[in-house]
Amino acid sequence: MPRQGLIEPQIDFEKIAPTGIAGLDDVLNGGLARSRLYLVEGVPGSGKTTLAMQFLMEGVKRGEPVLYVTLSETREELNAVAASHGWDISGVSIRELLPQEDALEADDQYTMFHPSEVELASTTKSILEDVQKLNPTRVVFDSLSELRLVAGNPLRYRRQILALKQYFAGRRCTVMLLDDMTAADHDLHVQSIAHGVILLQHLSPEYGAERRRLRVIKYRGCKFRGGYHDYLIEKGGLTVFPRLIAAEHRNPIECAKLASAVPELDALMGGGIEEGTSTLIVGGAGTGKSTIAAQFCVAAAKRGQKSIVFMFDETPKTLFSRCAGLNINLEEQVNAGMIDIKQVDPAELSPGEFASLIRDAVEQRRAKVVVVDSLNGYLNAMPEERFLTIQLHEILMYLAQQSVATILIGAHQGVIGSQMSAPIDASYLADAVLLLRYFEIKGEVRQAISVVKKRGGQHERTIREFSMGEGRIRVGEALRQFRGVLTGVPVYEGSSEPLMGAERRGP
Repeated sequence: MPRQGLIEPQIDFEKIAPTGIAGLDDVLNGGLARSRLYLVEGVPGSGKTTLAMQFLMEGVKRGEPVLYVTLSETREELNAVAASHGWDISGVSIRELLPQEDALEADDQYTMFHPSEVELASTTKSILEDVQKLNPTRVVFDSLSELRLVAGNPLRYRRQILALKQYFAGRRCTVMLLDDMTAADHDLHVQSIAHGVILLQHLSPEYGAERRRLRVIKYRGCKFRGGYHDYLIEKGGLTVFPRLIAAEHRNPIECAKLASAVPELDALMGGGIEEGTSTLIVGGAGTGKSTIAAQFCVAAAKRGQKSIVFMFDETPKTLFSRCAGLNINLEEQVNAGMIDIKQVDPAELSPGEFASLIRDAVEQRRAKVVVVDSLNGYLNAMPEERFLTIQLHEILMYLAQQSVATILIGAHQGVIGSQMSAPIDASYLADAVLLLRYFEIKGEVRQAISVVKKRGGQHERTIREFSMGEGRIRVGEALRQFRGVLTGVPVYEGSSEPLMGAERRGP
């Protein structure tokens, strides 16, 4: 099932050649314009050969004759790459233009002529013979670094590339040139000749899995999605995650209330959370942030609405156990398929992949509640990423336009005191902020809950006691006889103790 927002149905296949990579076609507004020459740049290991092979296999799938001209890798090496991905490349014509073994013999070394004067002419002749015989619609040259060496000098090399471009344009052939960027001086002349340029980057963070991302540097006369787009190389080829642009997904927003089924909590929040809004639940470790989010998800499941929880910090097993003790049937709803829990491994996720997971949950599974647990884990999972707050803002805008209720969980650094802080200030991004705090009273640590912000809706401004025990979530009366609860060390100013369970503890 194609993802919403892709433009596959509008593609004119007479003018556009899809690459066979759905995410890349989305970035390129459908694919590559036919009868043009394109340059794919990237260091060794960035996935150029894999991308090129998928491009040719897509042509075979559509009944087109295709040609792979290799000046560096052997047929056996290409077959090994295909086997690792489970591909059948029998429909791809492969032309090897590699030095023969006897080229190492002394008698075969050139003496009167420069190698470029002999080898370039021979290489070009072999290529043109194959093209005239096969008449392909898609051709890949791997790689330009070898052609650059064969040419001998920059002028001869540039003239050769320009001649190839003009030759193939007359034969209505789409050409893809691969460049491994191993030359000491990066030649921008080929970029100026090419109709489009795609850059593949292979990054190695100090900790965690390597990162790969691509960028379309130029694409003449065609609209494309700019910026960097994360991608993975997996069994089956490249998976590209187009950069999320919320403005492309504008829909009428619904504002129905989503109650938690805890009457006191819903009253505190003015009836619950609204569809199309984001709620930040912030507080110290152990205050019940994840439990409240789970309660909203279970309540939504009982109404027939699906939810998804992205867990960065703890395992589903510990959350199931904690919720079961409070009669929150989270595991039951997960087994029923109403709630999906995604365990996220730290340092193994890119922002683009995370945004893609959210889009799949909303567009494919029709999730109405999305929980990110927690923002601390989100930051730690991508420690070397910049502008994560801006990317988070884009995700929240997208979810709002899909009428999805988002719950963000943020853990304060510290437990009690006025100096507690969060590693990321997302309070200005969220539509509502639910604050949980510990406070000390008579030698005992208690918890308080309050709504400090809620856009576009009425809510209580009281500070209430909050507890998790006796098999349920409990929200008590307003702590009106205390001053300084949010500092962690309140001052009691009343004549009686308005705390839940005070009558059982005695004086």
